[in-house]
Amino acid sequence: MNVGALLIILLLVLSVLGIPVCFSLGIATIAALVLGDLPTVVLAQKTFTGMDSVALLAIPFFMLAGNLMSGSCSKKLIAVADAFFGWITGSLAVVTVLASAIFAAISGSGVATVSAIGGILIPSMKKEGYEGGFAAAIASVASILGPIIPPSIFLIVYGNATETSIGALFMGAMIPGVGLAILLAIYAVLYAKKKGLKGHKMKPVKEIAHVTLDGIWAMFMPILVLGGIFLGIFTATEAAAVTCAYTLFIGLFIYKDIKLKNIIDMCADAGITAATILILVGFAKGASWVVVTSGLPQAILNGFLAITDSKIIILLLINVLLLIVGMIMEANAAIVMLAPILVPLVSALGMTTVHFGVLMALNLCIGLVTPPVGTCILLGNAISKERLSDTLKFALPMIAICIVWLMFITYVPATVEWLPSLIKS
Repeated sequence: MNVGALLIILLLVLSVLGIPVCFSLGIATIAALVLGDLPTVVLAQKTFTGMDSVALLAIPFFMLAGNLMSGSCSKKLIAVADAFFGWITGSLAVVTVLASAIFAAISGSGVATVSAIGGILIPSMKKEGYEGGFAAAIASVASILGPIIPPSIFLIVYGNATETSIGALFMGAMIPGVGLAILLAIYAVLYAKKKGLKGHKMKPVKEIAHVTLDGIWAMFMPILVLGGIFLGIFTATEAAAVTCAYTLFIGLFIYKDIKLKNIIDMCADAGITAATILILVGFAKGASWVVVTSGLPQAILNGFLAITDSKIIILLLINVLLLIVGMIMEANAAIVMLAPILVPLVSALGMTTVHFGVLMALNLCIGLVTPPVGTCILLGNAISKERLSDTLKFALPMIAICIVWLMFITYVPATVEWLPSLIKS
């Protein structure tokens, strides 16, 4: 058997057995090296070089920023969104989507988004007559905007794995992320009209101005992060550090919701999660070397071309593959394992690594709301305290919207490549 294929099979088996993905990847790589009679020292060498990247420093910084702003910052963002859009039919559901999109532009994490935004708005929606399953579903599906709208942990991992500009990936993800937020907001309005749910009374201009002024520090954060990256003021890693410093400052001295005694716990939580991802990325370099050396990418390319030479069909098959993988594998592990295999294939079809990176991130984000892995849908359902079957029933139309949008950006490259092209020109 091809040792690259053997490695992937072992990884899946070990993961199913409950061994943490980062360790499963290391064990599978060592086994593949031994069985393939390849030098085992490769794993140590590749692990070190895989983690020796300045770009990866952005991951713990953005995770810490998400922890730091999970208090009053998220409440301020919700209040501002409600002040401007609370009068719309289905206002709370729309506010959930919009607040998730704004929070996403700071945390880069779907789990952090559903915890911070869903934890506040799911109970509020239930009190106002929204069905519990729908409340959990809209908060869960909206949370996947976290890993799509920059900054995105998934895109940082992909950029490091494929040596693609993270800045270009962030710019390429803006239209797909914002477009999906708009589609989900439209669906929320249509659902509310069907169920006869009304919006709130429009707030007076004076109250809107007061709420906006109160939340201006939180609202400025995504502008600082994305504006700094897109204007070339600082790199993604520097942006992550600036975000942490800014969040800590407003939490300690402006909103005063961060206590000094809690900072250590926040740092520890972010550090543990980031360490898991960094170990995964390090081991993935060794695993990628085994996979590429085995000739598996070329074999897969030849297999696809043997089935059909139609670019449309091949891209459809790749999307189906990634959607299935997203349902059963942790997303960062899927990226570091599959990117080296699939990038040569899509490159042969004329797709840029930036386009494919955004495509891959959106595919795997959908996996965050599809069982059995489905971390975000499970967390949203736990917050709502509904039956998972009810939540999934309401989530299905939203997931369908995500898939339709996925197909659109697959076959319309300009949705991803237009913004990066403007910066290049």
